[in-house]
Amino acid sequence: MSILEAIKTSIQMLGRNRLQSFLTMLGIIIGVMAVVVVMSIGSSAQEFILSEVKAIGTDLIGVLPGKSDADGPPSSVFGIVNTSLKYENGEDLLKKNHSNIDTVSMYVQGNQNISFEDNLRNTSFIGTTESYTIVEKTKIKKGRFFTKEEEKNHSRVAVLGSKLAEELFLEQDPIGERIKIGSAGFKVIGVLEEKGTSMTQDQDNSIVIPIKTAQKLILGIDHISFMRIKVKDESLLNSTIESIEESLRESHNIDDPKDDDFTISAAAQALDSLSSITNALKFFLIAVSAISLIVGGFGIMNIMLAIVGERIGEIGLRKAIGAKNSQITQQFLIETIVITFLSGAIGIILGTLISYLAYRIMLLMDIKWVFIIPVDSIILATLISIGIGLVFGILPAKKASKLDPIEALRYE
Repeated sequence: MSILEAIKTSIQMLGRNRLQSFLTMLGIIIGVMAVVVVMSIGSSAQEFILSEVKAIGTDLIGVLPGKSDADGPPSSVFGIVNTSLKYENGEDLLKKNHSNIDTVSMYVQGNQNISFEDNLRNTSFIGTTESYTIVEKTKIKKGRFFTKEEEKNHSRVAVLGSKLAEELFLEQDPIGERIKIGSAGFKVIGVLEEKGTSMTQDQDNSIVIPIKTAQKLILGIDHISFMRIKVKDESLLNSTIESIEESLRESHNIDDPKDDDFTISAAAQALDSLSSITNALKFFLIAVSAISLIVGGFGIMNIMLAIVGERIGEIGLRKAIGAKNSQITQQFLIETIVITFLSGAIGIILGTLISYLAYRIMLLMDIKWVFIIPVDSIILATLISIGIGLVFGILPAKKASKLDPIEALRYE
């Protein structure tokens, strides 16, 4: 029997008992589908995370209050208040003229009711410095940003995100109008260009005010939440971080680095770590998916053993007219591979459809998701399905080839 005839025979056998065949193939279908979905969504998630980090800027250094250790990041990441960083620390870094520091932006954040006449919105506000637009790569759509003098003089001026401006003012020009943040009055001096969601924060729905004003008038604090430092040359990132550490230790009277009350990190340094973490998670999930493939393989083996029992007479007749054991083995191996290959093909199609559905859902949620079906996931799924056919098809094929032709014909 030729390979084409064996393939044709195996398809005919599947068609004789469609429900049994489908249930047998289901384990492989689900397993292959899971592999494709995991690799697709994993690759898309990895691309999303890395693009978000890159969007922040690989030329930025972040400084957080609190010391990080081997057990995790500083407590400020989890919303625990840490007051070790002050506005003066950022100013000192600029005054000391570090050769590779371009500018420094400092931040405090919170949520408040923002109102204009009868329109009221509860949204986030950002207290920051006049260098915000440079560090965040943000442009002004209308009006202007606040100045250094307004920042230091506790001026009640505000710059609105584009979406918030539309929601509060509808068709009206917001420039020069008075709004309230909580109970405090502010003058709108500018509107930012659309920027979208970054790191799950909708920047178009926020309001930006001078950091000193936010500290004293709204939050009642004298510390900052974090700072971002823009460097001139990314190749000098490590030496710049060391220079910043020395400056902050001097400002905080720290002699031993073990006593640091701040944490410095850079987006560029985080990229490799994030890639390693997402890759490890992706391949862990693939390993979990492989369990269903193994279970499906046993199902394939069982149905092939049953098929051998149903076709004892046919096997005996073929051996009686001269078929060799190797030819019988080959026939049943090919039939097993056809079953697993068809299962794999269905799993690949379903996995691709589910991944595309996830992509569409993410877009509806205004998340910058990318639809990725890695070529290696298709190759891997195909090789896995064929491999399972070979591994779990050997026992039924060997059993068929060892049947005695006389006993087989007598069984018929």
